[in-house]
Formats: sequence, C-alpha cells, structure tokens
Amino acid sequence: MTDSITTEQRIAEWMVEQIKNQGTLKQEDAIAYVRAEYGEEYLFTSESGNVSLSKEIKKAFRKHHAGRVAWDRDGFFWAWT
Repeated sequence: MTDSITTEQRIAEWMVEQIKNQGTLKQEDAIAYVRAEYGEEYLFTSESGNVSLSKEIKKAFRKHHAGRVAWDRDGFFWAWT
C-alpha cells in the first residue's frame, strides 16, 4: 500500500500538533525541525534574507488547521485560537 500523504502534509500535521500541545510554535523552531528532518528543499530565503517554510508547506498547514491557528507577526509564531 502506498502512502499518499505528502511531506508537506506531514510537516503541516506536525506543526498543528505542536501548536495544540504547546499553545504556540515559533517560526524558528518550525524551520529548525524541517531543516533537520527533511532538508533545505522545503525552505526558501525571502528577498529580505529571511528563511521561511516553502509555500507548499504553508498551503498544507492552512488547510490542516482550517482557521484554528493564527500567526503573530510581531512575535514570529503561530498560536491556537
């Protein structure tokens, strides 16, 4: 049987679980996890030089949390709403 869950979906699930269990997830912690577990191909550097999660991960994450998570732009973290 083939596993049809994508890597991006796995990462999104991990992120939501972290937020459910801890209340928040810092962007730097999510990036460190993705880098260690899956590699640089799931990250990108923005024009301003900041490392970020790939657009595919962010899309899977939004779909997975279905509006139950909010981004804190000043603190660079996600939180359960």
